[in-house]
Amino acid sequence: MFFTYLRRELRRRRKAALVVASGLALGIALVIVVSSVSSGMSQAQDKVLQSLYGLGTDMTVTKAAPPPGEEGQGKRRFEFDAKGDDEQSSDRVLVQGFQTLASSTVAQVGDQEGVADAVGGLSLTVLKVNGEFKPGEFTAPPGGGKTGSGGGGGGGRVEGGGAAFDVNTYSVYGTDVTAPALGPLTSSRITSGRTFNSSEADAAVAVVDSAYAKEKGLGTGKTVTISGTKFTIIGVATADSGDAAANLYIPLKKAQTLADAKDKVTTVYVKAADSQQIDSVKAAIQKNIPDTTVTTSADLADTVSGSLSTASDLATTVGKWLSIAVLIAAFLVAGLLTSSAVSRRVREFGTLKALGWKSGRVTRQVVGEALVNGLLGGALGIALGLGGAYLVTAISPTLTAQLGGGAGGGARGGMVAIGGGGGGPVRQGAGKALDIALTAPVSLATLAVAVGLAVAGGLIAGGFGGWRAARLRPADALRRVE
Repeated sequence: MFFTYLRRELRRRRKAALVVASGLALGIALVIVVSSVSSGMSQAQDKVLQSLYGLGTDMTVTKAAPPPGEEGQGKRRFEFDAKGDDEQSSDRVLVQGFQTLASSTVAQVGDQEGVADAVGGLSLTVLKVNGEFKPGEFTAPPGGGKTGSGGGGGGGRVEGGGAAFDVNTYSVYGTDVTAPALGPLTSSRITSGRTFNSSEADAAVAVVDSAYAKEKGLGTGKTVTISGTKFTIIGVATADSGDAAANLYIPLKKAQTLADAKDKVTTVYVKAADSQQIDSVKAAIQKNIPDTTVTTSADLADTVSGSLSTASDLATTVGKWLSIAVLIAAFLVAGLLTSSAVSRRVREFGTLKALGWKSGRVTRQVVGEALVNGLLGGALGIALGLGGAYLVTAISPTLTAQLGGGAGGGARGGMVAIGGGGGGPVRQGAGKALDIALTAPVSLATLAVAVGLAVAGGLIAGGFGGWRAARLRPADALRRVE
């Protein structure tokens, strides 16, 4: 009887049911779109952070920056033998940021409670100076004056000569080939050749970034010379997003030898056993390992600026509040429309009560109709929300992410030092933006929320109408004429 009456009433009042369902659908669709866009923002920020750290890294540990006024580095000198017209060339391999940690720090970090894995790396900058000295030419004075025994006198002079040098820099990252799961190289794909294997800890092999390989005409099988050591390129890596963390990747032991930094690392990449305990792991490392700076993904997220940050703020604040406001309005409208419909059915409910229907039965009938309207609105809202999310993903608007002042200065334009000590390589420089294509993934949790909202909307609307219907008295209802 309940379902038969319910079906008949809904068919008889199609327009009213459609209006209530449409209002709820718009609110639910907006919630789905805003939630999916917010999820897309989070994924976009994760891509930016992965480009800084590498996939799977929760935090990095670097050497604490020296107090202001203290020297953080020694003087670097280039010395040449300037005899004749020979071309001169010299490499200087510098530790990026000039701040290092002992390799034993990696084990110390790994022993901290809550740390699943820890891997060390050494970030280097290579300055390559190429040029040529040209000696001056002695010009005799007019009249053929003679020079003295010391090479002076006679009025002659030396003309011309000098030196012209080009200075090129590129980045090299020493990676622990025995632990490939952490570090910046994990967010790049090997598109040609292969990556390192664990037996190449002291081998003269390298993986080159695809952009740098294209610029310099490098590829698998070719060699590149770093400070007199020839490295064979075994693979070409393409960064998943933005610029690569380094132009070249070599085994950590080789990097330490080149930089004269035996048993030294610049960065310790840390993976937490539980992502919910990152803050406690950070606190433990800072407490138990002095003179270090620990930087988490949350710390770096604060330095991301540009349109990605702006859009994320809008989705988090304006979007969510707008969704809440629209939902409240939709629920109120649905409730008022249901209550108004009850007032127009006074004679109907009065007759039913006169025939023996209890107030509770009338109320359940009204709530049932409203609940069906809510579920109908939920189905329509889910369809609209999925369509909106698909449209955002299809359009894929491009957002710009840029690292702000939270990172320290690095050794080259495309490198920024993280953690104050300048230890870790990152992909983006302070003046270079990273473009991210926005997507709007819809999760099952979002759909579950949509269904819950549909049921809630129906119950709220039914509550309004049921309360109104329960107050009707048969005698008063039968006196009214529609």
